[in-house]
Amino acid sequence: MIKEFTKGIVKENPVLVLALGLCPALATSTTAYNGIGMGIAASFVLVMSNIIVSAIKKTVPSRIRIPIFITVIATFVTIVKLVMAGYTPGLSKQLGIFIPLIVVNCIILGRAEAFASKNGILKSALDGLGMGLGFAIVLFVVGSIREILGSGTITLGFPMLFGPVNVSVFGSGYNPALLMILPPGGFLTLGLFMWLKQLVMKENG
Repeated sequence: MIKEFTKGIVKENPVLVLALGLCPALATSTTAYNGIGMGIAASFVLVMSNIIVSAIKKTVPSRIRIPIFITVIATFVTIVKLVMAGYTPGLSKQLGIFIPLIVVNCIILGRAEAFASKNGILKSALDGLGMGLGFAIVLFVVGSIREILGSGTITLGFPMLFGPVNVSVFGSGYNPALLMILPPGGFLTLGLFMWLKQLVMKENG
C-alpha cells in the first residue's frame, strides 16, 4: 500500500518524471504561497475524484466513462473554487482561471482513467494523495526559487490557516532578477529541476 503513496512523490512524480500538468505548474508557481495553494487544490480534487471513480467503476458503462469522470472531477473543482473564493479571495484571484482548469488537468483525468478505474478505493485514495503531494512539492519548490530570485522575498503561509506572510531573504540591497517571475524563468527553473531529478535517478541506478 505504501508504494501507491510514495511513487507519486519521487519515482513517478507527475511533473518531473511524467511531464504532466506543466501548464499550471509554470503559470501558478510565481510565488511559494501560490504554489502551496494550487498544490492543495489539485491534491484535494485528485484524492476525492479517485475515491469516487473507484467506487463507481463497476456501474459506469465503458463507452461513457470519460464524460462521467470529467463530471466527477468538475464537481470537486467547483467545491474548491467556491471555498477558495469565500475563504482565501486573494489567493483565488491570483490563481484565477487555473482553478477551473483543474477539470481538464491531465494528471487528474489520467489517474482516474489509468488507476482509479482499475483499483480499489484505498489504493486509489493513496495514489491520488501521493500524486497530489508530488505535484504540490514541485510547485512549492519552483515557486520558492522563482520568488526568492525574482523579488528577493518569499511568501509563506497555509491557505485558510495562516498567512500569507512576506519574508525578505536578501534585504533591501538585493537587485532582483525579474526574469525569474516571468514565464521564461518558470521554464528555466522547472527545466533545471527536471534535469536534476533525472541526474539523481541515474546516479541511484
